[in-house]
Amino acid sequence: MKLALNIFLFLFVSFAFGDKSYAISNYQIKKICKKEQNQSKCIKKLQEKRYNLQKGNVIEIPVIPYRR
Repeated sequence: MKLALNIFLFLFVSFAFGDKSYAISNYQIKKICKKEQNQSKCIKKLQEKRYNLQKGNVIEIPVIPYRR
């Protein structure tokens, strides 16, 4: 019973939120790239990724490991 409930919830969430993706705004891109050494390159790269995300193309998102 618990397995069936977990499968149902997983499928419901994946279908309900699978097609929605929100891209970041220009302000957020500038805020992120403020810390970078080469700001213009960072801004161009993030704007290109945002454009690809909005078109439905796959983008690569780096994962930064958590350190205590």
